Amino acid sequence: MNEEKAGTRRGLTYSDSGVSIEKADQAKGRIKKLAESTFNSSVLSGIGSFGGLFKPDLGGYSDPVLVSSADGVGTKLKLAFMTGRHNTVGVDLVSHCTDDILVMGAEPLFFLDYIATGVLDPSVIGDIVEGLARGCREAGCVLIGGETAEMPDFYQPGEYDLAGFIVGIADRRRLLDPEMVREGDVLIGLPSTGLHTNGYSLARKLFFEELGMGADTWVEELGKTVGDELLTPHKNYLPSIKPLLSTGFLHGMAHITGGGIPGNLNRALTGELDAVVDCSSWEIPKVFKFIREQGNIENREMFSAFNMGIGMILIVKNSAEEQVMSMLSSKGEKPVILGEVVSGTGKVVLS
Repeated sequence: MNEEKAGTRRGLTYSDSGVSIEKADQAKGRIKKLAESTFNSSVLSGIGSFGGLFKPDLGGYSDPVLVSSADGVGTKLKLAFMTGRHNTVGVDLVSHCTDDILVMGAEPLFFLDYIATGVLDPSVIGDIVEGLARGCREAGCVLIGGETAEMPDFYQPGEYDLAGFIVGIADRRRLLDPEMVREGDVLIGLPSTGLHTNGYSLARKLFFEELGMGADTWVEELGKTVGDELLTPHKNYLPSIKPLLSTGFLHGMAHITGGGIPGNLNRALTGELDAVVDCSSWEIPKVFKFIREQGNIENREMFSAFNMGIGMILIVKNSAEEQVMSMLSSKGEKPVILGEVVSGTGKVVLS
């Protein structure tokens, strides 16, 4: 019989399976402080509860409607892994989710995150949440809770996944719907800050596989390193657009994400209307020109994979064009008249 009897063997612990309760507690301490930096008077619970409690102020709403969305950052996370810079992907996530509900006419109330990793690194988790908290402060919403999951052997060393869940609110009479869009409406575009959070699989293949570059490679045509360019945070359009939500000038909006302008602007149209976009009306940013030229990528493919420099499109009542342009400019935006809505069959025409 084996001398090490069952009764004398050391019992297994959670640490033996690769999960560290101590590291989780370290991360929670920093997470708590960062999340609480976003709190307002509507929050009724602290971080660490089984659920977040939020009491919205409904005084300004006659018929309030909750608007929710969930999303991720995609393979942009690979850039964070490569560079060791983890404090911007949280900003990306909050901005993306905020912009998604903004196009329906909603403002965010609170946000929750989900971070999953193989081996928990408190400093990395803290940096991610730092970005989440910054994004929430910029959006004027609360980081009310989330989940950090340590799952050994499920992820490659040094990697993690990140997802976000947002809940916003709008007055029902101010919700934006394709049925509001009319023939003759004007399309106004707002510039993006770069790739935002889409097209990274193609961009990474070009920069790192085809061109053999690294994240620290300086690209003269871009005036910065590959990492700096590709980690530029997704823009939050709420501060610029919020004043327009109550004007009645907006008939629709489209957040330009995966699928580009053709794959997102059509979602704001009925089947009886087309959106005609003049692609010469704005200057394509350097990063997209570089990708197109170095990858010998067709224009159609570029406009399907990337936002091409336009991150948000507003569909505006034609009589309000000048007022909207002025209001956006006063917020520091550089709006562009992209085209108009015409009779059609629900498609986007790039001209």
